[in-house]
Amino acid sequence: MGVRRRPWRDANGAHALRNLVSSQGYIVIVEPDDLIRELLERWLGEAGYGVVLSSKDHDRSMVMPQLVIADISDPGSAGATIGALQAAYSAPILALSARFRRGLGGSSEAAQRLHVGKVLPKPFTREELLAAVREAIEEP
Repeated sequence: MGVRRRPWRDANGAHALRNLVSSQGYIVIVEPDDLIRELLERWLGEAGYGVVLSSKDHDRSMVMPQLVIADISDPGSAGATIGALQAAYSAPILALSARFRRGLGGSSEAAQRLHVGKVLPKPFTREELLAAVREAIEEP
């Protein structure tokens, strides 16, 4: 199916998902690296966010997230990846990448070039992630 819901892992679909809305809302994570994905899931869960893990197939989803966090590993395919995410989810996108330079994290110029709400270079701390999530959700 491509979408895995955590931490509840309930197979009853959208109805069960709506009944388990966390205090902060849902965030979709699109991250190929298992360790980083698990870390994002843990940090966001501890901060009160529900997490939905998505595969690379970005079909129209039943999930209406507040934010999509996506790894942008290849600058050459960034446009296609971001376009697919924008078509699948009507939510701001926080782009993560090891290819972003450290000073670029808060750059609205980089975010505008990529057509995303915010960019965050890897590696990042828990505090940097949560601050970027709050900013991306708060900015229209």
